Parts: sequence; C-alpha cells; structure tokens
Amino acid sequence: MHLLEEDPRRCVKADIISTVEFNSTGELLATGDKGGRVVVFQREQESKNQPHRRGEYNVFSTFQSHEPEFDYLKSLEIEEKINKIRWLPQQNAAYFLLSTNDKTVKLWKISERDKRPEGYNLKDEEGRVRDPNTITALRVPVLRPMDLMVEATPRRVFSNAHTYHINSISVNSDNETYMSTDDLRINLWNLEITNRSFNIVDIKPSNMEELTEVITAAEFHPNQCNTFIYSSSKGSIRLCDMRAAALCDNHCKFFEEPEDPSNRSFFSEIISSISDVKFSHSGRYLMTRDYLTVKVWDLNMENKPLEIYQVHDYLRSKLCSLYENDCIFDKFECVWNGTDSVLMTGSYNNFFRMFDRNTKRDVTLEASRENSKPRAILKPRKVCVGGKRRKDEISVDSLDFSKKILHTAWHPSENIIAVAATNNLYIFQDKVN
Repeated sequence: MHLLEEDPRRCVKADIISTVEFNSTGELLATGDKGGRVVVFQREQESKNQPHRRGEYNVFSTFQSHEPEFDYLKSLEIEEKINKIRWLPQQNAAYFLLSTNDKTVKLWKISERDKRPEGYNLKDEEGRVRDPNTITALRVPVLRPMDLMVEATPRRVFSNAHTYHINSISVNSDNETYMSTDDLRINLWNLEITNRSFNIVDIKPSNMEELTEVITAAEFHPNQCNTFIYSSSKGSIRLCDMRAAALCDNHCKFFEEPEDPSNRSFFSEIISSISDVKFSHSGRYLMTRDYLTVKVWDLNMENKPLEIYQVHDYLRSKLCSLYENDCIFDKFECVWNGTDSVLMTGSYNNFFRMFDRNTKRDVTLEASRENSKPRAILKPRKVCVGGKRRKDEISVDSLDFSKKILHTAWHPSENIIAVAATNNLYIFQDKVN
C-alpha cells in the first residue's frame, strides 16, 4: 500500500479529487480534481533487483483539462471541476481518455515522445523560417533521440449539447460512440464528430413544475452496444435498447424495490436516490448505490434486488443532522472487483467498505495518514452504536463527516484499489507473499 498525497494543511478546494479511473489494463490511473486538472499515474515496471516495487504508481502526466467559463446568456459560472474520466480502449502506442465538467466533454491524447526530427529544409534548428534564397542544398530530415517527453493534447471538444449539468459519461463497447448524461437528457455521440449528437433519452416534462425525478447516472452494457441503463433520484433503474426506437423514452426493463411502508419517513425519498450504477464485468448484474446501501440486481429479475448490503446502517438515527449539514446529498460511487465477487464503496470518517458476495463477509477499512506507511497492513475498523465501546471501536458520535470517500476505483484484473480521500489518493494492494 502506498500514498500519493499533498500536505493537508494547505488543502485548497481546487485540489479535492473528484474522480478516479483505471484504464482497461490497469497500467494507468487517472484522477480529476475540482481545479480542472487531470493527473495520470503509470505503474512501475518490474525490475529484477527490486521485485517488490511492482505496483507502485508514479506521476506520468499532468495537464489542465478544463478552465472556468462563464455562460453570458444565463449569467452562470461554469466550474472547471472534472466530473468524470473514462478511458478508451488502447489501439496504438498512445492513450486516449474522455474528461468532462458540467457542460463540455473533451477527448485527450496522451503520448510519449523520445525522438525529434532535425534537418528541416525551410526552418533552422531553432524553428525560425529560413530565407528561401539561402537554401542551396536539399536536406533529408533525420530523427534524433531526445529525453522522453509525455504530451497531452486535446483532440476533440464536444460542447453545447447540455442544458443541465453532466453527471456521467460512458464509452460504448463498439469503441465508436459514447454517451453523456445530465439531469434530464442522455446524448449519444460519435467519437469522431463534435458538432452534433443524438438525444436518446429526454425526461424533461413540458411543464417543469411537473418534474418529479432526475437522471443521476447512466452506463453502457459492457459488451452489448445497443443496451444501456440509467438510474433516477427516485431509486429506480431503467434498461433501454437502442434497437427498439431512436428515442429511448420507453424502457425495456424497470428495476425498483417496493417500499416498505413501515420504514417510511421524511427522508425516505432522499436516501433512496441512486448516486451510482455499474454493470458487472460479465454484464449479468447491476450494482446500485443509494445513501445507506449497495444493491446487486440480476438483469433477469426486475421486482427486487438479488443482494442488499448495508454500508453504514448506524447513520439511520442521524439522518436529521445529516440533512441539516447537507451530507445526506453526498453522492457515493461503487465499484466491482475484476471477477465481480467483491464490491467496494465509500463512507464517512475516511472509511470505505468491501462486501464479499460469496462468503457474505464485509470489512470496514480506513484511508488515513496514520496507516499510510508503505506496506502497512490495514486494520479493520468497527463503529459502535450506543452501549459500551471496545477500545478498538469508534463511536458513531465521533465520526468526522467532513472526511468522506466518494470516489474509488478497482484495478481490472488485480487486487489493487485507488481511494480518493479529499485531496489525497491512496493506493492499496494485496499483500504479496
């Protein structure tokens, strides 16, 4: 386990990590922050004399993806904060990723260069244009080695398609299209075409006073390019098939858990809002995260979830104060491990939770500076509710709600996880024997 961090005493808002994403091989890990920056980490190659170094991630490239803008028509500031990053599958030596803020999606190319051309005919070595009258001989340009340089260049800018804030983007398995989702609409883009997109879902009512729900997240099926899901603030998930109609206003499947009337309260609707939805790698299951639970759904069973995991049930009695300090609106993400057997999601006090679907065991771990020494072993944490507190337990009343783990990522094939805690990125890996 190791930590990539900044000094917490000078944590400015711009440094707060807002998204974390491994690429399809796990060799690269990208983070986006509230200041509009993207930092890409690359995994160390294994060396014979330092075999234990394998797994460490070092900074590979840092670039400013988005800048703050101003919408003069609506007199609104558009934040530079990176809402989501999605990698494209690698086709050649370069890497490509999509990053988005509230309004604009950008396609970035990250490439390495270790050679530079020299001996141009029309320019001198400094790049100044030469006087054509002084050119007497034809030169053949040659490539000379240079220090390795990583360049990030914006290749496409997909803008002006969203009236509301973009909350998610998802790359299709056809590797040609992707979708971007805001509160009321989902747009389908071709990666090569920036000046038009197709609106595939529109839930905006003709009278906005009739608005009862918003879209919170959307994702393409991992291998069926015609299928996607989107979740809502009312706790439902809709599965759509783009072959059925150009505008997917009618869903094929509707997943929703019936409400237990005995549990109904003022907060029921707020805590049932789904903050994240993810297909399993196999494409057979869905995972959804609401405020208190993670649920696993079988695509073939719409009426109730297959599994329900309590993330922090001890907060049920604290919903009133969590409403007052706005924490009840926090949007936690959830991730699968590479084999779809373990789920991970975040909580407060820099805790994050893992649930093993096979053994039904769960564990609470903490991402903090105290246990962030390299190769430190994480001790499971326990939260006690009332009664006597054991010495290794923490009372629910002493949890720090300003420290929250909203964004996590799991390596696609190995037990390596990335956990964003405010402005620190923690990378933990399985103990190597």
